[in-house]
Amino acid sequence: MSVLDALWEDRDVRFDVSSQQMKTRPGEVLIDCLDSIEDTKGNNGDRGRLLVTNLRILWHSLALPRVNLSIGYNCILTITTRTANSKLRGQTEALYILTKCNSTRFEFIFTNLIPGSPRLFTSVIAVHSLLFVLFYRAYETSKMYRDFKLRSALIQNKELRLLPQEHVYDKINGVWNLSSDQSGGYVLGFKIDPVEKLQASVKEINSLHKVYSASPIFGVDYEMEEKPQPLEALTVEQIQDDVEIDSDDHPDAFVAYFADGNKQQDREPVFSEELGLAIEKLKDGFTLQGLWEVMS
Repeated sequence: MSVLDALWEDRDVRFDVSSQQMKTRPGEVLIDCLDSIEDTKGNNGDRGRLLVTNLRILWHSLALPRVNLSIGYNCILTITTRTANSKLRGQTEALYILTKCNSTRFEFIFTNLIPGSPRLFTSVIAVHSLLFVLFYRAYETSKMYRDFKLRSALIQNKELRLLPQEHVYDKINGVWNLSSDQSGGYVLGFKIDPVEKLQASVKEINSLHKVYSASPIFGVDYEMEEKPQPLEALTVEQIQDDVEIDSDDHPDAFVAYFADGNKQQDREPVFSEELGLAIEKLKDGFTLQGLWEVMS
């Protein structure tokens, strides 16, 4: 992996990614692994595996590993538990995750296929309590590890405020800041005199960057009481279920996960005689009675 590979794992939602993108990148740590998990919304009736890392949530089908999901924590809006209809479990409690990526909302529903097991909810919510419930302490404040920041509070009492696990290797005085905005981006530039000192500084920075890229620190620390097996050691087991799996072909793999279909704007209001008030026009094939049954 190139040291210049952009970090996308925590800030993107991807569908049916390659086996290489399913692997943990340097600095990404597997926190928990849950078998017999169904992707109820997109692959209802298909048994799969849920993987939780310090950057994202992964799911893949056990029968077809190329059918998979990668959900970055930075995309998650809400995480709740509600009732869902699973082909393998019937009506059961499931994990609902609402996300937003590139102005598009996606909804994911995961069901634990092992009766009476609460681990699906405890492990994922426990991880997300670090990243979502304690958002400012664990995820927002740790963005300095992963993002480029301008004019942030770096100095306190004329000293650099170090991040946890951060160390100062060198201090270079007399450096001119020549950074500037260009074409919507930001170019960093620094002038160091004499030239020999500049070349030595560049060599040191490149060396430190190479070492850091091999095992980066992302600032999101979490430790499970029970250690999961390493991601590389996980094997895909062929499990046959006595159910029929839907094989509807969609132009795009993510169509099934739209939080409200491919809705771009509100539908026109119409008068509902059943309710006695104006409501948004229902999509074709939907009825009020059917919606009430879903709510119940």
